[in-house]
Amino acid sequence: MQLTETHRPRLDQALETIRTRAYWSPHPEHPKAYGESAPADGLAAFEALRGTRFELDQPGTDGWTGAEVSPYGPELGIEYPHPDIDVLLPAMRAGMGAWREAGPETRALVCLEILSRISARTHEFAHAVMHTSGQAFMMAFQAGGPHAQDRGLEAVAYAYEEQIRTPVAADWSKPQGKRDPLELRKTFTTAGRGISLLIGCNTFPTWNGYPGLFASLATGNPVLVKPHPRAVLPLALTVRVAREVLAEAGFDPNLVCLAAERPGEGIAKTLAVRPEVKIIDYTGSTGFGDWLEANARQAQVYTEKAGVNTVVVDSTDNYKGMLSNLAFSLSLYSGQMCTTPQNLLIPRDGITTDAGHKSYDEVVTDIAASVGGLLGDDARANALLGALVNPDVKARLDGATGLGEVALPSRKIANPEFPDAVVRTPVIVKLDGARKFWEGADAEAAYLSECFGPVSFAVSMDSTADALELLRRTVRDKGAMTVGAYTTSAETERAIEDVCLEESAQLSLNLTGGVYVNQTAAFSDFHGSGGNPAANAALCDGAFVSNRFRVVEVRRQA
Repeated sequence: MQLTETHRPRLDQALETIRTRAYWSPHPEHPKAYGESAPADGLAAFEALRGTRFELDQPGTDGWTGAEVSPYGPELGIEYPHPDIDVLLPAMRAGMGAWREAGPETRALVCLEILSRISARTHEFAHAVMHTSGQAFMMAFQAGGPHAQDRGLEAVAYAYEEQIRTPVAADWSKPQGKRDPLELRKTFTTAGRGISLLIGCNTFPTWNGYPGLFASLATGNPVLVKPHPRAVLPLALTVRVAREVLAEAGFDPNLVCLAAERPGEGIAKTLAVRPEVKIIDYTGSTGFGDWLEANARQAQVYTEKAGVNTVVVDSTDNYKGMLSNLAFSLSLYSGQMCTTPQNLLIPRDGITTDAGHKSYDEVVTDIAASVGGLLGDDARANALLGALVNPDVKARLDGATGLGEVALPSRKIANPEFPDAVVRTPVIVKLDGARKFWEGADAEAAYLSECFGPVSFAVSMDSTADALELLRRTVRDKGAMTVGAYTTSAETERAIEDVCLEESAQLSLNLTGGVYVNQTAAFSDFHGSGGNPAANAALCDGAFVSNRFRVVEVRRQA
């Protein structure tokens, strides 16, 4: 394989971009960029997988499992190999020596070849993501394809950069005055910690999965992929491509394996405490994330958990742009993103805008109208909302109406192509930040807990200062992946920045155009900070990769 000639320029560009933080993506966002026949070929490849056994030829298969049902209705009917972990884990470790000796550059270039082959099949992956996550096709194509691939490449770049900080060899000489100097020859080898366990999520199996997968593989670790049982296919396809590339490059394909679980098995808990598992990447609920951090003591654990994302609305010089931006942010993928705003903190006396003073009620009414206008056409609504990923999301949506006064009721939307899809527009509920209860409901408990899905709370505050105190308490106690704010005051802007700097939350200020608080760009934006309870790591930075390997030194007498 001509890895250096093919992929070294791309690796160099990635390394340069993580230093400049400029825009760059080698993976096209537009479906037409993949060739005229790619859409039909990708759909045909996806359809050909349905109702089949997904062969991987990995050791220790003791049966078959799989029960994926698309959020759009159809059963996928795919069976995956179920592992005997007592057989699989030792087999995965067997290839570590050769993978370690290959060195950081070869490992990085092999990873780039894996990403390149995944990129060539982006249309197939898009259908796999769509029918396991409920994302609309275009979002599944972009977020599950090029954006996920960008995040994987970003992780490889960080991994490579961290590993080459130390030279491979050094001659060491210490003067001894009149005597001969003390001389040693030293070698330094980056060595993976051991098996890395990736615990996949239902909503963004590739986007959230690729950073950890490629960071671990590039730093010398075998990777065992444990997908969410509702979203196996996108990661199973990834494992298949990785195994093919590794074998062709002369390495053990068992460096990447799949661990699909039987219904209700809970294999992640078993795997997480195995002594062979030295690294864990997890995206999901706070409850299991906390359990992993407390119990998987033998492993380096990287978690992205629940958070309560907040927007402080103080003032704006582009009222129409603010409304449009918020409406899109609240609607995209039915709010089923870890970055979607939940709490909108608005002074009860209202805000100043370029359209005049707006009361709290007017602001909330106008946000609701903007969401309603955005989603008024059912075809456009289906393209933005996708489908609710599971019944729990619908239950939270239904329950939110009893928490306060409903400013924007959710409505059901039919999807003509997939009549069984559960599609709902967002609900906006008004809550009083000065009142703990509303008609018996615990309002404070509602807005201080993540309500994952298309639910937002418009919380009236006594003042912007009070909003900032609530923001601080929210980030400190509950965590936040994103914070947004609108203000025309330099003093208020600085106060908001101070809260986010002190509590370690990523902040977006005065977004009124085509960039939204719930979107982050690889190579430039940090997804999460690792400094508040929502996540203990950022995607992606040096800290995300540097503890996945150790530098082992050998000293020899010169």
